[in-house]
Amino acid sequence: MKKRLWPIMVGLFVLVLAACGKTGNEVKEDAVPQSIEAELEVQETANAGEAVPFKVTVTQGDEKVADADEVEFEVWEEENKADSEMIKSKNNKDGTYEAEKSFDTDGVYIVQVHVTARGLHTMPKKTVTVGEGAAGEKGDHEEHAEHSEHDQHDGDDHGEHHDTEGFSMHFMEPENVEAGKKIELMAHLELENKPMEAARVRFEIWNDGSDKHEFVDAKESKTGEYTGHYEFKESGTYKVQVHVENDEGLHEHEEHEIEVK
Repeated sequence: MKKRLWPIMVGLFVLVLAACGKTGNEVKEDAVPQSIEAELEVQETANAGEAVPFKVTVTQGDEKVADADEVEFEVWEEENKADSEMIKSKNNKDGTYEAEKSFDTDGVYIVQVHVTARGLHTMPKKTVTVGEGAAGEKGDHEEHAEHSEHDQHDGDDHGEHHDTEGFSMHFMEPENVEAGKKIELMAHLELENKPMEAARVRFEIWNDGSDKHEFVDAKESKTGEYTGHYEFKESGTYKVQVHVENDEGLHEHEEHEIEVK
């Protein structure tokens, strides 16, 4: 009797192992999160002084994302991103987020929404022309002078800044920074509306007015997300410039300011 049962028991054991293996694979596949999508709605033209509404619909697959961690609209005049303005959104609790802004002067403006939700990030952008549009572009000599001023601080990193079409960067400015405490520096990168992978990212840090510059190499912690850590030794105003390069010749940088208590 025992000899007859033995082959049956072995067969059942093999079936159980196969079922467990299949279940494990299914769980692993299900654990990969779907990307989030952000559909940005901004009117193409507006009059100076007119309140322009911004709206973004955030989805993950077929689900409306009503619990985004952060949704902010960044607005700047074309060719002048250094003076951009961040506008917090109103969460309508139905997957849509809204804000508005009036533009005082004619020009071409960029509206970019930064969406962070469920551990993922996306940042589509659109253009709005106000009044007659741009009055003129900044001269090449002025732009070159600005870049030369940045590059002279860069030690052995003297690449040029190219304003690559389709490239977007969002530096997550840390809040309540205290001297003597290590903080995380983070930047999200996109290229052609997709997270930018395998970039070389460095944070250049210096005290405002000082000639001493330090560099922190960032790691790609998630797809398109680059992080590094730094400890500010003293309180004061610091500059943080994010340098981005890749093997295709891209070299971009953005400068930000951090107050350390």
